[in-house]
Amino acid sequence: MTDVATLSPVVPKPAHVPDAAVYDFDMFRDPQYVADPHRRILDLVRSAPAVFWTPRNGGHWMLLSHAANFNASRDIEAFSSEFVSKTQVEAMMAHMPPGTPHIPMPYPINVNPPEHTKYRAPLQRAFSPKTILALKDSIRTLANELIDRVIDSGGCEFMAAIAEPLPVQVFLKMLGLPLERQEEYRELVRQHLSDPEPDPKNSMMKLWRITAIMRDTVVARRDNPQDDIISLLWKTEIDGKPITMDDMENYCVVLFIAGLDTVMNGMGHGVRHLAQNPEFQDDLRKNPQNIPVATEELLRRYTFTVPPRIVGKDMEFEGLQMKKGERAMLFLPAADLDPKEFANPEGFDIKRDKPHIAFNGGVHRCLGSHLARVELQVLYEQMLARLPPFRLDPQRAPTFHCGHVIGVDSLYLTWKV
Repeated sequence: MTDVATLSPVVPKPAHVPDAAVYDFDMFRDPQYVADPHRRILDLVRSAPAVFWTPRNGGHWMLLSHAANFNASRDIEAFSSEFVSKTQVEAMMAHMPPGTPHIPMPYPINVNPPEHTKYRAPLQRAFSPKTILALKDSIRTLANELIDRVIDSGGCEFMAAIAEPLPVQVFLKMLGLPLERQEEYRELVRQHLSDPEPDPKNSMMKLWRITAIMRDTVVARRDNPQDDIISLLWKTEIDGKPITMDDMENYCVVLFIAGLDTVMNGMGHGVRHLAQNPEFQDDLRKNPQNIPVATEELLRRYTFTVPPRIVGKDMEFEGLQMKKGERAMLFLPAADLDPKEFANPEGFDIKRDKPHIAFNGGVHRCLGSHLARVELQVLYEQMLARLPPFRLDPQRAPTFHCGHVIGVDSLYLTWKV
């Protein structure tokens, strides 16, 4: 468990923040959070204000309630995704030495409409339900290959054996990157997501490393297109003009970071729940037709992304004064455990009729949600069809990491052979 001494320093409370709106919570290092994230989230939902300001990690807002997250995700002027504007990037470049490479900007995630709309549109086809459905058989084949490697062992460390290689290899093939560099790519993503208070210079260096590691493939696909997303993007026009290398770098950093991390954590949380609930496992084995709705309830119960936003203007939100430039976190995991929206939120009920917001909402709703759903459903189908009843290894408790993604680091499973 993380020691309290490692919590980030406390910063002074801004004058406009009332004492009643302050709650001391470190979204990266809170000991109870790191030990068992969703149990701690349930505690926050019960004990913390629906919207609060925390003095940790430089000081920022946390939006817990479903209503606050729903409204904020749809108000892009009030809660902007544009942390650094195009004008600011151009000003930074003007002060750089001649020959300084382009500073990649994660498009379309870190821009607002209309820029967001025109940069997201070319990706819609690559992630459409029809395109993703065509991948289902290959995803199932890979899932079975990974299960084959561990089925006779009586157990495995699930994250390394299945949860990481399955979505990562699927996405590397979609993007057009070589599978043999998987570990190298994953390490870069881990570094990128690990900073509580990202330093602009360090963030820039990490983005440069990502574009550098992809550059050979990006150039190769420009000169010799293949059947992959990078090749597809090279055929795209932005504002009626051919796409540039700068545009490609902007696309590639966001695809690289999102595609090589997110889904594996959903798999970890979902399989942990299955391992802890043998009766539910048994029921899904007998009724596999329920796996799609069970997948949705697992996504709600264990929502795991915390998108950052920047307050776009001085305003009042949920009865609180917020100032332009302050940071705010869409705490989607808490929103999906809000008792005002979901009766008995800690319970697991595949008959719920209210949609979750695990994939966020508004214009920034997750582009890869169709892919995530197919991967999760196929994984659960194959594990339940092929493995004996599995449970958590009683000798090795699961471990987690927190931050903008609530991730499972290790998940040891055991079963009878």
